[in-house]
Amino acid sequence: EQGVTLIDPENTYIDQDVKIGKDTVIYPGVFLQGSTIIGEDCTIYSQTRIVNTKIGDNTEIESSLIEESEVGDLVHIGPNAHLRPNSILGNEIKIGNFVEVKNSKLGDGVKAGHLAYIGDGIVGKNVNIGCGVIFANYDGENKNKTIIGDNAFIGSNSNLVAPVNIG
Repeated sequence: EQGVTLIDPENTYIDQDVKIGKDTVIYPGVFLQGSTIIGEDCTIYSQTRIVNTKIGDNTEIESSLIEESEVGDLVHIGPNAHLRPNSILGNEIKIGNFVEVKNSKLGDGVKAGHLAYIGDGIVGKNVNIGCGVIFANYDGENKNKTIIGDNAFIGSNSNLVAPVNIG
């Protein structure tokens, strides 16, 4: 009635407090839980679970888990990505296959195409995170931050041992 398309309502699970913007399409096998808010013109593909998260407009999510986070506009997530609590994504971001983000803030235009772990980080605008990049945020006793400035290119298989600051 509000302009949302549910491909298969009998196999889509949406909690009572969830809000979904018009022209959004929800595929079967999706779980929208808690106080989740989905923006307008989004596509949420099968095997996705979103919990207590705000999703911006024109965003696509494929087969992924997103928990207690914020996602901007024009973002593509998945397949098989995991946004753990307190992940804040700006606009026009790509979080690809098997990328995990935890307790991190990513600026507009960030790309992490596949197989990366971004934990306890602050990532500037237009940063490329290569395949196999790991934010090594735990030293055995404390969690530490990794900070990456705007327009940086982090090459494949880089381990960033926090605390570290890359301009």
